Amino acid sequence: MSARPGMLGDVYECVERCVRAVQSKDARFDGWFFTAVLTTRIYCRPSCPVVPPKVENMRFYPSAAAAQQAGFRACKRCRPDASPGSPEWNDRADLVARAMRLIGDGVVDRDGVPGLATQLGYSVRQVQRQLQAELGAGPLALARAQRAQTARLLIETSSLQMADVAFAAGFSSVRTFNETVQEVFALSPTELRSRVKRGTRSTAAGTISLRLPFRAPLTPDNLFGHLIATGVPGVEEWRGGAYRRTLRLPHGHGVVALSPMPDHIACQLSLTDQRDLSIAISRCRRMLDLDADPIAVDDLLRTDPVLAPLVQKAPGRRVPRTVDGAEFAVRAVLGQQVSTAAARTHASRLVQAYGDPIEDAGGGLTHLFPRMDALAALDPETLAFPKSRRTTLTTLIATLAAGEIDLGAGSDWDKAREQLAALPGIGPWTVESIAMRALGDPDAFVASDLGVRYAARDLGLPEAPKALIAHARAWRPWRAYAVQYLWATGDHAINKIPETSAE
Repeated sequence: MSARPGMLGDVYECVERCVRAVQSKDARFDGWFFTAVLTTRIYCRPSCPVVPPKVENMRFYPSAAAAQQAGFRACKRCRPDASPGSPEWNDRADLVARAMRLIGDGVVDRDGVPGLATQLGYSVRQVQRQLQAELGAGPLALARAQRAQTARLLIETSSLQMADVAFAAGFSSVRTFNETVQEVFALSPTELRSRVKRGTRSTAAGTISLRLPFRAPLTPDNLFGHLIATGVPGVEEWRGGAYRRTLRLPHGHGVVALSPMPDHIACQLSLTDQRDLSIAISRCRRMLDLDADPIAVDDLLRTDPVLAPLVQKAPGRRVPRTVDGAEFAVRAVLGQQVSTAAARTHASRLVQAYGDPIEDAGGGLTHLFPRMDALAALDPETLAFPKSRRTTLTTLIATLAAGEIDLGAGSDWDKAREQLAALPGIGPWTVESIAMRALGDPDAFVASDLGVRYAARDLGLPEAPKALIAHARAWRPWRAYAVQYLWATGDHAINKIPETSAE
């Protein structure tokens, strides 16, 4: 069986492939589909460790929400709601994928289905119809499944009162919260909390500790190395073996600490408003590219004899992304034709002047990255770089502040590229950098990047951007991952996790 299942709709409808995945307990398919068991009325991830049910008792669903709507509850053993998300939502740019990214970012909870439809540019009916057709559930059911998962996390990892958990998870009432938890997990909220072993809850006041799962393999060096090396002082830091950064969230702000572990990413979140929990988790997963399918990516890249040894040496490289598309776009312009250190300095000055100050009891973080409307007030004469780049930066900021370009989770990748390219001073390198790290396009390709060109030269690949693009057609749709393997050939700080960190 192929390591990559293919399009989601093809997977759960192919009973034979699903049965083989369940019988072999293949963890690669976790998140691609869910197995429901007629006799027990539970649903599981494909890798569930229990004895597989009889084939005639299996039913397959494309989402946890669809299984819940059909009357099945989550397995207490494999906890299917905690499996990595489907790679489809990060690999695709169609309506369903954009909708799923926005639902993960809490849009339905904040703005309802009409708000989701408005951001997507479709009617409510069109959105509901397409989600139902592909995922077996509409946007409300999908958001409800996410609320149930958030509730479980808060119940098991915090000491919040149940009423506070209910509203923090996005439920409109305690009654709805109780009914949903009982229906999805076959346990009351109190019973769920009592199952947690002593000593596993967060000990720091206001801190939530959890494990972020991913599909193996994962090579963390370039992922964390890139975030650390390019981190903006005050907004990001490497401390105590964790990458820490501030988060601007819909209801408040937060600080997250992320540490790579062999089989998960350890995550500690401190939030000013617990309602932001699921959104913060979603953004952190997206930043670390944790829902990627590394087997599919590496299998294709290995077909190029030049890349094959690089993949074999350190498989499972991820694309370091961002928690805020507009923030990264500004930082990309600040990084044009300057060193990493200079880009960090420029960004730090903007943060100190226009960012919102915060308190960080656990480290040295001081600010949230500035809002675009705050940056719109900056005086270009205070910027210590050429006039042309000042114009580029101020034009970009004004455009983002006016909401004329969407770089968020549900953005249209092609439209965003066209709009960015139309701005003065924004060329292919900046556009593709933003597409790769802010939009999350797995096929973005920075052919003109110096690090990529040097790697191509040393590996015997074409160095000129046009010729390299032609060669890289064989790497599609995973060219952003090929960039990570090319960058990793250089001796640069972005490829290494520091051995020591600030205390």
